Amino acid sequence: MTTPDHTISTLPLSWADIHRDTRILAGMLAELPPFSGIVAVTRGGLVPAAILSRELDIRLVETVCVSTYDDRDIRDPQVIKSLAGDGAGWLVVDDLVDTGATLQVLRGMLPKAHFATVYAKPKGQPLVDTFATVFAQSTWIAFPWDPPGKGS
Repeated sequence: MTTPDHTISTLPLSWADIHRDTRILAGMLAELPPFSGIVAVTRGGLVPAAILSRELDIRLVETVCVSTYDDRDIRDPQVIKSLAGDGAGWLVVDDLVDTGATLQVLRGMLPKAHFATVYAKPKGQPLVDTFATVFAQSTWIAFPWDPPGKGS
């Protein structure tokens, strides 16, 4: 397993961290016009999408599948599953925007959607509409659902 050259430190997040920060994001999103549904970006967006579904009382949840990591090796985005339409009325949710590669692809697919992530890094921050917390670009995030030694 290799680590991106820019990575300096790893920050492990707990389930409680994720839940707290996603609820903060939900509070921000609740101030916006209601969404007709949530699009979870798999796999990282599944947990935040489930929490937001409850917090915002949205029952319609879809998925799009884009792969940009293999362990810690970053690669070009691969769309595995897309969603029809232009994204109007949809809330697209992911755990983190890092370089923005995934969101660039998704913005091309769903240009009218609202994009939200729990966490953002500076390179990807301009591509997300709403986020709860910013981390340094050099921080490798270890999510509680990642196998030991892996993260985003």
